[in-house]
Amino acid sequence: MWQDKLKEIIYILEQSDVNEIDMTFLGRRFRVVKSIPAAPVQDRPAASTALTDTIASSGNEDTALNTPKEETVSGNEVLSPMPGTFYRAPSPEDDLFVQVGDSVKAGDTLCIIEAMKIMNEIEAEESGVVRKILVENAQPVEYNQPLFIVDPNG
Repeated sequence: MWQDKLKEIIYILEQSDVNEIDMTFLGRRFRVVKSIPAAPVQDRPAASTALTDTIASSGNEDTALNTPKEETVSGNEVLSPMPGTFYRAPSPEDDLFVQVGDSVKAGDTLCIIEAMKIMNEIEAEESGVVRKILVENAQPVEYNQPLFIVDPNG
């Protein structure tokens, strides 16, 4: 029975733009990956930091002033539980779920990730203050990619 479900999941994965599916079915955990990404997700922030450092060293004073502020943001990262498309609001004409500086409680919706035409609400796991939003609206995200930094002491 679970082999048939696994075949269905593989078929869905092959027919979609989704790169990875991770699920538990009948007590068994399945992770199906279409292709391995060229660079691990953890390396991406380092690459953008290197680009920021390059821009800062080029003499742009505004960027140089903002670089230390970005490095001193404290809090816990909220990670994407799935690959998909990141949305900050339920629809383009609605208000954003959260903005930098907003207080959130555990269970509050932070964003939506669309995966396979299903809108998945991502909720805060703990109360705190949103210190940084790490992804632009309507951008693709990967599994375990940091989305927000929430300071529980805020």
